[in-house]
Amino acid sequence: MFRFRVLKKSKRSNARVGLLETNHGAIETPSFVPVATHAAVKSLVSELVEETGTQVVIANAFHLHLKPGEKTIRSSGGLHAFMNWSRPIMTDSGGYQVFSLGFGRDLRLKKVARGKNALARNDIIELGVQPKSVTITQKGVYFRSPINGDMLFLGPRESIMIQERLGADIMFAFDECTPPNASYEYVAVSVERTHRWAKTSLETKKSSQALFGIMHGSTFRDLREKSADFINSLGFDGFGIGGDLGASMRSTQQILKWSFDRVDVLKPRHLLGIGHLTDIIPIVKYGVDLFDCTAPTHYARRGIAFVSNKALDLRKRRFLKDQHSLNRYCNCFVCKSYTRSYISHLIRANEITGLQLLTFHNLYYFNEYVKRIREDIRKGRV
Repeated sequence: MFRFRVLKKSKRSNARVGLLETNHGAIETPSFVPVATHAAVKSLVSELVEETGTQVVIANAFHLHLKPGEKTIRSSGGLHAFMNWSRPIMTDSGGYQVFSLGFGRDLRLKKVARGKNALARNDIIELGVQPKSVTITQKGVYFRSPINGDMLFLGPRESIMIQERLGADIMFAFDECTPPNASYEYVAVSVERTHRWAKTSLETKKSSQALFGIMHGSTFRDLREKSADFINSLGFDGFGIGGDLGASMRSTQQILKWSFDRVDVLKPRHLLGIGHLTDIIPIVKYGVDLFDCTAPTHYARRGIAFVSNKALDLRKRRFLKDQHSLNRYCNCFVCKSYTRSYISHLIRANEITGLQLLTFHNLYYFNEYVKRIREDIRKGRV
């Protein structure tokens, strides 16, 4: 089962409230999607993830293929049973690893090059250039395994077969996530290749799982529009917006407009790999329904708690004397039961419990933040 309905369209922006129904429950959109790369949200068991208000998680087909392998997961009853998660699951195709294990690793690049992650060098990746550890071909990609160095191949057929065995509710077509410093010529060829892979992904799919096609084109308007037109024409169940998203939120919003103006408005849209607190309202206003990001868990592991649109660094000594809760307006069990002093002590002592408490709180905070945005859309405030 897969059905998406737009329940409320804003008159002030392109924001919308929707309901995405799957075999493992419904997702109210817009929705934040926590990252569960290895079939786990870092430091939390699935029961606690559900208590944060999380509606859906996204796992990674590439990493689960490496360990424990899709056969192991399938023999355990599929990804839901394997990780004891009863709600919807997405699986990324492995296309992001084409970037992260390739040019991303070679040049120490982030997919979104802005702020502290802005490009520190002016190297332009021209057509024909290959990463050191990844070989990109017309049929797929050769990787060096990050586990043992063995050569492995992943293409659209392989990616879909892996994802079908994993059994997620929503799969993504295999693509190449292009780096932010790629030339126009490089991106143009990459988009054509990703389009061929999108067709092959659809042709390979045999299951009833939903499949989203991914639109690319970096910051180039004609390529973004071309990709949106093509992916829209293939009949995917939904759309992913991938690749480089520009050096500013203004650039990201332009990319979203170029893409969304040309795709079926009745299908869900997922923005891949972006979702810091300051990003959420701007992208929702441009019509994003789902978005995944590691921010809540990433910052928790570094001792950072999100409170009232601020970030507290619990590693700092001054918090050892702070007997307040993390956020007096938060209803999560962490804020009800533990002080900043205690959590700061745990973080400074490198206790795993501190990471768990911050991860739970951050996920709860993000989910509540997006829940309030849904209500604001319904009431015409966004």
